[in-house]
Amino acid sequence: MLPGWSTPEGTENFAKRQSKVTKNHFKQFAELTLSSIGIGTYLGNPDDATDALVREAIKKSILAGVNVIDTAINYRSQKAERAVGRAVAELVQEGKAKREELFISTKNGYVTNDGDVKEDFWENIHNTLVTPGIIKSGEISSGYHCMTIPYLQDQLHRSLKNLDIQCIDLMYLHNAAEGQLQDISKDEFMKKLSNVFEFYESQRKSGKIRYYGMATWDCFRVPKDHPQYISISDVIKLAREAGGVDNGFRFIQLPYNMYLDQALVLKNQVLDENHYSILQASVKLGIGVFASVPLMQAKLLAPKVLPEFGGLSRPSHRALQFVRSTPGIIAPLVGQKSPAHVEENLQLTNIPILSDTEFSDLVNKLST
Repeated sequence: MLPGWSTPEGTENFAKRQSKVTKNHFKQFAELTLSSIGIGTYLGNPDDATDALVREAIKKSILAGVNVIDTAINYRSQKAERAVGRAVAELVQEGKAKREELFISTKNGYVTNDGDVKEDFWENIHNTLVTPGIIKSGEISSGYHCMTIPYLQDQLHRSLKNLDIQCIDLMYLHNAAEGQLQDISKDEFMKKLSNVFEFYESQRKSGKIRYYGMATWDCFRVPKDHPQYISISDVIKLAREAGGVDNGFRFIQLPYNMYLDQALVLKNQVLDENHYSILQASVKLGIGVFASVPLMQAKLLAPKVLPEFGGLSRPSHRALQFVRSTPGIIAPLVGQKSPAHVEENLQLTNIPILSDTEFSDLVNKLST
């Protein structure tokens, strides 16, 4: 397993080596220097051919100036994590990257099988999780989610093994509200969340994770009266109770693009009796935000869907530029496998991020 984790010095050195990227391609957060485009690993079949594509896409992205890598244990039935681990290990062995230069995040919570084991989904779950007593009767939600400590501990160990690293930079609890609140009350959910944060804090102390957060779909970007709504300030309170002022809850992930824009426009978070959007609230609370589905799983790339701006002719460039330029967003996470798509998306590293004024002018233009 590769030792170490993402460090201020390592990420800064990574940025300094990237002579071909625009000067504001990198952003500063939590003393780390992080690329304004990250690579995601969600889509694809759990097969060896996809593994090869993902490995090469990750390696090509890192060599082009991307040091943010996002995955999850359930992506491609654990094979996405393994592809990330192999790609990183190969670059380190070749002397083309260092572990401390790369920010690696993964997610746990969904119940997943193992794509490298030729068993039926539920047969694999029974053999690996139920029979050993890791999951007990009634602990899997109707959304195929489990957030008991024994399960998350087992999944953390599997993720470390899959990624072949000793420490994960960012561990997300994956779609917890979305996977649990259809079955339990919000009070019960918050109690479970408190227990999870205490577990994550213990894993920080043991050196297995550096930071933790919540990867979400609905809960931070729906109206306050929505059944799955969660207040970010309530979440921060739980983290402070678990880990004090220096707790490890520093990041969230949510869907955001030019059309899924609730994170930007919906003022559903209350801080000091004032209403803010989740992006505004996150900035005030010191929480970093990564954006999923920046291309809306390629739906935004259809002809005439995205208005032109900034002289960007490619729809993918306009979609990513909108997201990466949004105040409060560290980086969009782009799922890419084919060499052509990787090359096309990475061209944006040579294009400056919009200033806050330019972004505000763009939003005003789009709203008229």
